[in-house]
Amino acid sequence: MPENIKPYKDSELGKKEQVAQMFDNISTNYDGLNRVISFGIDIKWRKKVLKIVADTNPKNILDIATGTGDLAILMAETKAEKIIGLDISAGMLDVGRQKIAAKNLSQQIEMILADSENMPYQDNTFDAITVSFGIRNFETLDKGLSEILRVLKPGGIFVILETSVPVKTPFKQGYRFYSKFILPMIGKLFSKDRSAYRYLSDSASVFPYGETLNNILRKIGFINVKSMPQTFGVATIYSASKK
Repeated sequence: MPENIKPYKDSELGKKEQVAQMFDNISTNYDGLNRVISFGIDIKWRKKVLKIVADTNPKNILDIATGTGDLAILMAETKAEKIIGLDISAGMLDVGRQKIAAKNLSQQIEMILADSENMPYQDNTFDAITVSFGIRNFETLDKGLSEILRVLKPGGIFVILETSVPVKTPFKQGYRFYSKFILPMIGKLFSKDRSAYRYLSDSASVFPYGETLNNILRKIGFINVKSMPQTFGVATIYSASKK
């Protein structure tokens, strides 16, 4: 299991509560900082996730750890009848609702405040489930993945977009330098929450990726598991299904 890094070292709150507090704190400038930190490449990665999901022609989609709804909004292009964006941060969801309303998508996309490790949905509910840059925020990874498997329909698609660590030189060394020094510096300059971007960097550095995460997904019960490294391995797209 990955090391359970928390945003605030001096807080007595559990990881789940700390993550919700952290994202509430940075919600108003999260989108802009995300573009700066990833140099905008995250948009390209999300479009690849969109294609994987769209190819399955889903009627309903659940986007977990939806944040401000970037991926949920993109999923509207699948023509799915219903898209639900779920998150534990009320602040992030509020920003997302504003974006959805501005695009006249409120009838298609619903933003829900809920815990991804204890979701208020029946078994076998969703044709497709996605999570982008959020799975490493789960308090208990196995529990969160098991809950996703539970609400996914048999034959449904589950797609993860998450940071990973390059394994080839010089990308490996460059990534370490950027994540250890540059990313926290950007967060400190532009965010009122100085701990947030240190946490995002630290949690990414210890989270399992590649075949390690593939094997965790298989252990939980997912099938047809595969990983697709992106941009020299700084991120990875994973896809899986349910029997």
